[in-house]
Amino acid sequence: MDEAPLSPDQAPDQAHDQDPDSALLLAGARAKLRPGLTLVATPLGAAGDVTLRTLAALREADLLLAEDTRRLRKLMEIHGIPVAGRPVWRCDSHKEAEAAAGLLPRLAEGARAVFASDAGTPGISDPGARLAAAVLAGGGAVSALPGPSAAILGFTLAGLTAERFFFAGFPPSKSGDRRRLLESLAAVPGALIFYEAPHRLPESLAEMAAVLGPRPAAVARELTKLHEEIRRAPLNELAAHYAEAGPPKGEIVVVVDAPPPDSGPAVTEADLDSAIRAALEAGESVKDAAAALAEALGLPRKQVYSRALELKKTRG
Repeated sequence: MDEAPLSPDQAPDQAHDQDPDSALLLAGARAKLRPGLTLVATPLGAAGDVTLRTLAALREADLLLAEDTRRLRKLMEIHGIPVAGRPVWRCDSHKEAEAAAGLLPRLAEGARAVFASDAGTPGISDPGARLAAAVLAGGGAVSALPGPSAAILGFTLAGLTAERFFFAGFPPSKSGDRRRLLESLAAVPGALIFYEAPHRLPESLAEMAAVLGPRPAAVARELTKLHEEIRRAPLNELAAHYAEAGPPKGEIVVVVDAPPPDSGPAVTEADLDSAIRAALEAGESVKDAAAALAEALGLPRKQVYSRALELKKTRG
């Protein structure tokens, strides 16, 4: 005798009984927000990139914290989630300690709080890490929901083959400090991922080329947004492009490939200066010395020429 077909509300339960993985996925989708602090990842640009679990957390939270409350309210409005009279606290990089002090008593009473940074995953060059650390130190519970990350998306789109990466965040704004950081990272056996401010990108790329050499690299701009752009080229070519084109607009991720296995030590500022002085003392003109060294070292010609002029002036 043929079995009667399962009704729609019966079929999923039997399927999940037979497939533990499906049951686990369904349980995760239906999980309620737990008491404590939950860090949620928000879209980099496209509002549709938010996860279902993040939307559920935003609906269920008793208290909302955000790097920028206006941006969080806008995301919730797009997805039809009312704030419904719940507290919404601003918690940027200057207010993490203050927010934690106010949050801990509420968590002790069983409150469910959600924190979101402006875009992407909290704690990755964004507020959230110190808030979470303070909550943990105060005996509170902290959890997180995965989602968008500009660093990971930039690495995915860079077109490189490195199997490992090191996230370096924003390089220092001062040239000397930035060079020292790059020199400390030159031997890392993996790709390097940086965030960079648009107005500093040309200078930063020139120093990356000087310290790291002509490695394959990518500049990812405005990820998931209307004007998304990925420019892939050796570092020296990227440096030359932005030196001529000027700073771009938008948020920037720079991904630099790992050093080749047989590469020697990267060219340091001291190495470059020694090579320039030797060429000048040998009687070469600034122009000829810069051209020859730029080609030999894989550095931008403008950068070497500018440094050669500086050194010639100091020699008198």
